[in-house]
Amino acid sequence: MDAFFASVEQLDNPDLRRKPLAVGGGSDRGVVAAASYEARKFGVYSAMSGILAKKKCPHLIFVKPRFERYKEISHKIHAIFYDYTHLVEPLSLDEAYLDVTENKKGNPSATLLATEIRQRIFDALGLHASAGISINKFVAKVASDINKPNGQKTIPPEEVLSFLEALPIEKFYGIGKVTASKMYNLGIFKGADLKEKPLDFLAQHFGKAGNHYFNIVRGIQKSSVKPHRIRKSVAAEHTYSKNLTSEIFMLEKLEIISDELAQRLMRSKVSGKTITLKIKYSDFRTQTRSKTVPYFVKDKALILETVKELLFQEKVLNSVRLLGISVTNLNTQTKKIEKAGDVQLKLSF
Repeated sequence: MDAFFASVEQLDNPDLRRKPLAVGGGSDRGVVAAASYEARKFGVYSAMSGILAKKKCPHLIFVKPRFERYKEISHKIHAIFYDYTHLVEPLSLDEAYLDVTENKKGNPSATLLATEIRQRIFDALGLHASAGISINKFVAKVASDINKPNGQKTIPPEEVLSFLEALPIEKFYGIGKVTASKMYNLGIFKGADLKEKPLDFLAQHFGKAGNHYFNIVRGIQKSSVKPHRIRKSVAAEHTYSKNLTSEIFMLEKLEIISDELAQRLMRSKVSGKTITLKIKYSDFRTQTRSKTVPYFVKDKALILETVKELLFQEKVLNSVRLLGISVTNLNTQTKKIEKAGDVQLKLSF
């Protein structure tokens, strides 16, 4: 979906249409959750601080997020997807992979299906979507950003390699600013440069990720579309308007977060063995402390007991602006069944 949260707000409130809009907080500690395309023209993007966003766009309009509304719209979008295929892998409220190799419409063209799906979303909900169509999830994901907003891009099998070779390295899905900078220093600026590097070179500089980079630049990715994604973590965190300077104050906040997390675990019907405390300091440094216990935990008291131990494990480095707790190593992973023999998708374009 194109600028999903912001687009929903503009859909529901006509006065906000065609205006620079940010979903999120404009306060000193506020963060932009989503920005309309009108705001993006001024350099406002998601994850940017509210203060910086206002500097870039002084007439920026901030609205509070309404996640229940976004979920409601998301369910309607996914219902449209399921009219075409049962192989739908949600990535988030506004994004999903669809395997249409064998689809419910009997349409052999993935490109025409994408056009039809996007039109149905607009007709039903008044929102624009973009799509990428190709031989695997990675190339399709990259392609989906090419003609945004309200567009689509097909990379047929015979064009995959040339497309990836010409692609700037920062456009590769999963390669962020830090990795891209490291690649620049190694003389890797485009896919063609990455393709020239042998596997042992990439493994030496990027560890396990080196094997991934070696494959994707060759159009190789054998991860199938998985309609039932196994949840791997449950978390809760809060950013505070005033920095926390004492562990006593932090404990009070962590008790509230523990309660929220326990409720989320209960609603999700999961529990986990690894509890992680996240601390973000006033200078934006982030620290995590983890402990794995021999039993599955979902109760607030047990979570808080472990978090207290992690908090006092060592002295905090500075005043704290954010605290978070996550539970991983979930019991859902014991139920995970891997489908053998995943193959690269073959479909008509």
